[in-house]
Amino acid sequence: MTERRKLKQRVRARMAATGESWTTARRQVLAAAPPPTGTVLPPGLVPGYRTFGARQHRESALAAHVLDAHGVRAPHTGQPYTEAMLAGLGGGIGFMYAVFEYRDVPPLLTVVAQHHPEPWVPAVLDRLGIAYADERSGRPGPAVARLRDHLGDGQPVVATVDRSRLPWHGLDPGPGADPYPVVVAGLDGDVLLVDDEGPRPHPLPVEAFTAAWSAHRKGRHRSVTVTDPHQRTELPDAIRAAVATTVAHLTGPVLGNSFDANFGFRGMAKLAEQLRDARTRTGWARRFGAPVPFFHGVRRLYECLELEYTAPGATRPVYADFLDEAAPLVDPRYAEAAALVRRSGENWSRLAALALETVQGLGAYTELAEERMRLVFTRGRDAEAEIRELTGRLAVLGAEYAASDGLGDAGRADLFAALADLVGSCLDLERDAVGVLAATSRS
Repeated sequence: MTERRKLKQRVRARMAATGESWTTARRQVLAAAPPPTGTVLPPGLVPGYRTFGARQHRESALAAHVLDAHGVRAPHTGQPYTEAMLAGLGGGIGFMYAVFEYRDVPPLLTVVAQHHPEPWVPAVLDRLGIAYADERSGRPGPAVARLRDHLGDGQPVVATVDRSRLPWHGLDPGPGADPYPVVVAGLDGDVLLVDDEGPRPHPLPVEAFTAAWSAHRKGRHRSVTVTDPHQRTELPDAIRAAVATTVAHLTGPVLGNSFDANFGFRGMAKLAEQLRDARTRTGWARRFGAPVPFFHGVRRLYECLELEYTAPGATRPVYADFLDEAAPLVDPRYAEAAALVRRSGENWSRLAALALETVQGLGAYTELAEERMRLVFTRGRDAEAEIRELTGRLAVLGAEYAASDGLGDAGRADLFAALADLVGSCLDLERDAVGVLAATSRS
């Protein structure tokens, strides 16, 4: 408890100094914390791989660690690329909103607040003009042999896995539908060293990693390795291309089919409309009006905007940092767009906080969720049993809250209206930001 109290004090101090949301400040504090006294990196890491974990955006941090290991330096600073710069080069912000309905389970809400669906690390490498190999295998044996060869050659490997089968996340095995990139940064005997969340590599036996690698069906045994770290694209050109992609995906189309109604500004408008809709079957009043669907939907809204498929604040704060860093290199008007995007990020965090506050009525749930995140970030697999136990307790508390229905129909209607207003404000700010960015490409 003393450790948790000290962590909260540091987070609140950062919030006061920076104006960041709780989630953003907490992630920054955890990422900046030094490893425990006496901790040394394990043997078996590939040469040059020295940094683990993320400050804000996990996929961009992985790309930064791989490029750093290869000695790639940002030309404007002479230092390793920042997480923010690579967050922009990977595609930056985006939006996808969808609700999937299945028999006998609550509606499943998904919001992806970053560029989607292009894989992140390959997008960064493509925009910088860095050559890489993108390999797949239908069978685990050849895939593992290839992985060992790359590591033996000193190559970190970006691998797409099923997150639910990584033991430090403390999850029950799922269907393996969502791609989850990690970096295999070394091999010590038959134990792989994996870069994911947390300040140290996660040791994982080859057999257990192979199970996670095989479980993601669409990207089974996919690996990406840098083959030539020479950057062939001038950084300002890479930035312009990345910003153009962000603008195009926010304004649409993205996929070129009917699902584009869920992407970008159309997706944001659809979310706001359905939050306000009290009549039709796709409105939130009917989809998420009953206590159990309400709890799952509102909690999911918080998770998607602050924790999953995103950086805190729906990825907007780190993208604003990218635009500020890019402005001197490309166009000073990027800083104007950055201010608008940052304000939108603040509103997305307000929306997420309102959603979280609403489900905080289950008392200990928030404390347990915070403790689980702390263990994931600071201890990882060393706390596997504790993380799994907390995950189970969270599930029980969630079910109890859903059964109590302390808000009522009128309270849910008021909440949905407030959430819709915040979505609308974000949409207005981001349309203005895109207008600024689009103008820079025309001049």
